[in-house]
Amino acid sequence: MKWEGNRQSRNVEDRRSGGGTPMLGGRNIGIGTIVIALIGGWVLGINPLTLLGVMSGGGSPVVQQNTPAQAPPANDTMGQFVSTVLADTEDVWGELFRQGGSQYKEPKLVLFRGAVGTACGTGQAAMGPFYCPGDHKVYIDLSFYDQLKNQLGAPGDFAQAYVIAHEVGHHVQNLLGISGQVDQMRGRVSQTEYNRLSVKLELQADCFAGVWAHHAHTQRQILEQGDVEEAMNAASKIGDDALQKAQTGQVVPDSFTHGSSAQRQRWFKTGLQTGSMKACDTFSAASL
Repeated sequence: MKWEGNRQSRNVEDRRSGGGTPMLGGRNIGIGTIVIALIGGWVLGINPLTLLGVMSGGGSPVVQQNTPAQAPPANDTMGQFVSTVLADTEDVWGELFRQGGSQYKEPKLVLFRGAVGTACGTGQAAMGPFYCPGDHKVYIDLSFYDQLKNQLGAPGDFAQAYVIAHEVGHHVQNLLGISGQVDQMRGRVSQTEYNRLSVKLELQADCFAGVWAHHAHTQRQILEQGDVEEAMNAASKIGDDALQKAQTGQVVPDSFTHGSSAQRQRWFKTGLQTGSMKACDTFSAASL
């Protein structure tokens, strides 16, 4: 991916120096406990933070006080990369929103280490990158990229960019009111049905990531040979079926919340090939 020398976003908050140790009820949480909670969340469709509370004897997750937000250091290559990718998403979505007659509200991206306080509760590095609609921020512990490469087998800078673009896709959904409509269905439908809605929401975010890549390449020729394959491989490695099989040896489709590997690849590719937000309507699609 060609990114060196491109504009960097000013919307990156570096909170890595103030990241706290994951705590629950005043006790440290072991990484094994976090992993078990995440597996339970994938398989059962339960919020991992809820499981952590049960497994650690109750209490709410807390984190050490964050230091004031600052930009990543000038010599931080990964910080610069993340800032550049975020800037690129700002340019693409800003233009697409203008074409649609509205204004794009840029999200913040927070770099943290270990755990971080958010408007959606305490985020843990083991949860992977996530978007919080409550504060319009994307959160990522950059150690996730090591896991993506070494544990999940999805190396490459464009695979890393795809992850950011997916979370920004959730921000776009939030601005459009799509994620809010899905959230309103929580408790009104069965868990299985809500999981299906969650899958459609996640696949649309994958498609929006593809839309970003389409326009970024058209405007700035960012893609190099092998980049698309990197993104498709990453989409495959983080499909619900691949993760469940790796963690438990079983695949439970009714518990999917993000979509299968094939579905995630398909919808990213749809956005990449068409560059059309309308083509990303997973909620009206006859099949996923």
